[in-house]
Amino acid sequence: MAGRIREEDIAEVREKARIDDVVSQYVTLRNAGGGSQKGLCPFHDEKSPSFNVNPSRGFYHCFGCGAGGDVIDFVMKIDGLNFGEAVERLAEKSGVVLRRIDDDGGDHRPKGPQRNRLIEANRVAQEFYAEQLATPDALTARQFLSERDFDQAVAAHFGIGFAPREGEALFRHLRGRGFTQEETVEAGLVAVGRSAYDRFRGRLLWPIRDASGDTIGFGARRIFDDDRIEAKYLNTSETKIYKKSQVLYGIDLARREIGRSSQAVIVEGYTDVMACHLAGVGTAVATCGTAFGDDHARVLRRFLDDRDGSRGEVIFTFDGDAAGQKAALRAFGGDQNFASQTYVAVEPDGLDPCDLRIKKGDEAVRGLVADRVPLYRFVLSNVVGKYDLDRADGRVDALREGARLVSSIRDKSKVDAFSRELAGMVGLDPDEARAEVRRASHRRPPEPGAQQAATTAP
Repeated sequence: MAGRIREEDIAEVREKARIDDVVSQYVTLRNAGGGSQKGLCPFHDEKSPSFNVNPSRGFYHCFGCGAGGDVIDFVMKIDGLNFGEAVERLAEKSGVVLRRIDDDGGDHRPKGPQRNRLIEANRVAQEFYAEQLATPDALTARQFLSERDFDQAVAAHFGIGFAPREGEALFRHLRGRGFTQEETVEAGLVAVGRSAYDRFRGRLLWPIRDASGDTIGFGARRIFDDDRIEAKYLNTSETKIYKKSQVLYGIDLARREIGRSSQAVIVEGYTDVMACHLAGVGTAVATCGTAFGDDHARVLRRFLDDRDGSRGEVIFTFDGDAAGQKAALRAFGGDQNFASQTYVAVEPDGLDPCDLRIKKGDEAVRGLVADRVPLYRFVLSNVVGKYDLDRADGRVDALREGARLVSSIRDKSKVDAFSRELAGMVGLDPDEARAEVRRASHRRPPEPGAQQAATTAP
């Protein structure tokens, strides 16, 4: 729509969109006295909170990086919007009707579909897919859910849907709702070959939402044997609103519980998130078709109120097989992303949370998380366990490999503690372990573990 938004409408948006309510969708805020609140800055990486919000004045300020402004400035910066887009988004959520006046200076809106249109297209698509789950063609999809003990109410709670096998069903629906072909393509919902066609066809779909609850993409599982695309999961490609390195499935449902408990459980798949939440582990999230990395850690830390490590917990769940052990090694490399304590939860029979809930019930899922072990102990135990510690040469070899691992961590304040833990596992003097770690440090540079992943695709 052309024209400038009326100044009085912008003022009404500032008045009605409470900055503490908006900011708390992205950051865990705690009372800081004097009517202000504080939390970890979402705009730079920090371990001590320097981000302050003053609800009475309607302003925020970070004493660490200097970012600051009102509620509109915050939304512009956090979601990468221009001024008009931020006002429109806040107006929609606050119930403010925006009026515009003609501007003879021309139309200076950004090229391409605006962000709010992409969000709206994904919202309409989610509703369409959810409706399709009840159709006869979706019988296989419903059976998939039923076999995992997910009934209709559960599917509705998580917004699960079904993409018709017909190639243009969603595209026609979106066009009927007034979306242009360009908007549907930019939203990641439609692709264009000889003609426009739905990106997801004949698959079970999970809506992927941001922390505020807006649908920004989808994860799609293969359920038909004749699906010409062999990949078990397809995910929305990178768009203006969907950045896979920053997206966590379930964060919209988990963020408040993560902030309340200062605990986050990282699982490997969409159904694992569902199983955890249904079993009472409401802090579970998962990556979406990519591995857990530094950007995911930064997203989580905002909600964890991750400060001094005294009470926060990050719990990774891995399969007990070789792949799970490899994932744990990568997670160990990125351990320094958190001030919170890091743990691993592994089910002895190798069951993931979804299968565990099916076979052993909700209590077993809660027990899996409760029986977590420190990440460093799990990793070192796997390394040491490969050697015969009854033999002197086995102990030496175990110490050497363990020392290489310990020397690779970035947070050198943890090296001594890990060295002592390693010495106890191997059955050697702590001074020997420290010396071997020092030698390992000199042999090669630290491994770039923090750039590696901790979980696999769903």
